[in-house]
Amino acid sequence: MSGLFDLPSDLQHSYLGLVGLHLREALIPVAAGLLLALPVAQLCVRLRWLYAPVLGLTTVLYAIPSLAFFVVLIDYTGQTETTVMIPLAVYSLVVLVPAIVDGVRSVPQETLDAATGMGLGPVRRYFQVQLPIAAPAIVAGLRVASVSSISLVSVGMLIGNQGALGNMLYTGMTYGRPRLIWLSVISTAVLAIAVDALLVLVRRILTPWMPRGTRPRPAVDPAAADRLATDGPGPAATARKDAAR
Repeated sequence: MSGLFDLPSDLQHSYLGLVGLHLREALIPVAAGLLLALPVAQLCVRLRWLYAPVLGLTTVLYAIPSLAFFVVLIDYTGQTETTVMIPLAVYSLVVLVPAIVDGVRSVPQETLDAATGMGLGPVRRYFQVQLPIAAPAIVAGLRVASVSSISLVSVGMLIGNQGALGNMLYTGMTYGRPRLIWLSVISTAVLAIAVDALLVLVRRILTPWMPRGTRPRPAVDPAAADRLATDGPGPAATARKDAAR
């Protein structure tokens, strides 16, 4: 089993080292994107006309291929982790900004009025009332951004050994080692699933008021309700009522 995780020396990292590097290069940009998205989303909520331009700008940036983004940044940041992280942070904005805006806008006006009546200013109301209520939508955006970031880190293998688990994939393809290829692909998928599951757990911790594992009661058939109101209960129901008397 230990031989499965043995890596060539030119990868410069052990298997666990590559896993840690992959998580760092994937999740730090998402965290940075969240810190930037929070104030931007608040501006979009307060200034509704600003939302469309911001969303358009982030969508245009998201449309830039990651490899092209890396090539442009190399002249400024070199062949470093920063070159990989900056595009991933920008890409996360196209998911996080709409998620936060939609979540904050879903807060009932009565709740905001009550918070204002308690003396909360706009900033405190945003962080103490709106964001906690919007937590499910925000975590949903984080799940999408995190999984996307984990998958895109591997592209960094093309700009100088900065792709973490993608470096293993590149080495496997270069030297014809299927074991390294499969190990890279499976490890990336497992990381994405694990991070997604962790965020689901975080959402449950942050939103204990949300029901889990419950199913809504089936709605009454409108046609049956109309018949009941017009014709009264059927013969069987009438017989049961008479017997009860």
